[in-house]
Amino acid sequence: MTKRVPVLSILPLLVAAAPAAAQVTSAGDTAAEPAASEAANEAASEELIPAGPLRVDAPPFVDPIPFIEAEPPHLAKPVRKLLEAAMKTEDTDAVAALVRFALQTNPYDKDEIDELNNAYLNRHKLLIARRAEAKREKIRSSGVLELWTGQVEAGAFRSTGNTSNFGFTGAVKLDRKGIDWEHAIQLNADYQKDTGTVTREQYGASYQPRYTLNDGIFTYGRFQYEKDEIQGFTDRFSASGGFGYRIINRQNMHLSVEAGPAVRRTNYVTDPNETTWSALSSLDFDWRLNGTLKLTQNASSYVGSDDSTFTSQTGIEVGMARGLKTKLSYSIEHETSPPAGALKTDTISRFSLVYGF
Repeated sequence: MTKRVPVLSILPLLVAAAPAAAQVTSAGDTAAEPAASEAANEAASEELIPAGPLRVDAPPFVDPIPFIEAEPPHLAKPVRKLLEAAMKTEDTDAVAALVRFALQTNPYDKDEIDELNNAYLNRHKLLIARRAEAKREKIRSSGVLELWTGQVEAGAFRSTGNTSNFGFTGAVKLDRKGIDWEHAIQLNADYQKDTGTVTREQYGASYQPRYTLNDGIFTYGRFQYEKDEIQGFTDRFSASGGFGYRIINRQNMHLSVEAGPAVRRTNYVTDPNETTWSALSSLDFDWRLNGTLKLTQNASSYVGSDDSTFTSQTGIEVGMARGLKTKLSYSIEHETSPPAGALKTDTISRFSLVYGF
């Protein structure tokens, strides 16, 4: 490629060469100096014509782009460790609270937090399903006398001085929960003696099976025996069956109701024995306020044409040690048409110890 050099770059050379030319001319012929000068000026003027800018063809120049290898942003390690530690437990409420606060304080890491939470929920759901299946398998392979749980209740009081009172109260409750069937057996006794005279002697026993139709509805049967000569009857047998509904079935609260027809056979102390039909309704409520405090309410009614019976028992249980708790309860029993000489309403307050197994 031919390079074209600007005239300005050779102008100093031409200027330096001019005196030398003048000296050669003066040495030869002084008279010819004006003509030579004109010729030199004409030649210089021809040489001083601009030749244009220097042009170079080269590939385009690109500035280098700096590149630094870096990992994508992640959830802060302290927050992640806190979530992972909580998710090793089964306290779903605590995990949900921590996840909520983590999303509020780390909104740009929402996807990572959601991924951790979803993995925890899936593990917890799988764990519950495995435990439920193991429990069902254990029930299937168990015998009739296995898997029973229950509690024993006992209380007594005595006072001396102007009066001499002795009172005893006791109860036994057994439960067995199967896959669809549930069985409950209850025994109770109240005995009180005041100055040598028996003022209260009441015994009772009941058996109640339940069969679950779905999560909320079940059928039931109830067979009950009572003995209370103070209230005017030596024996009273009751049989009932019907439907029930679990209104509340939470971990810390249960509420169920039952209703159905009933038949009662009563053997009175003085009056003639009788068999009557009635309608049975009952309510069973348990509320665990915290780890040690529990509120219970049981009520039932037999409504018949000749006589009706209403019972209610309210109790408060307070945990003392593993399996041991104290119970304070208040019971009311009302008969609309009791035998002659018996009171319509009977009440009793109990303070007892309860041992669960």
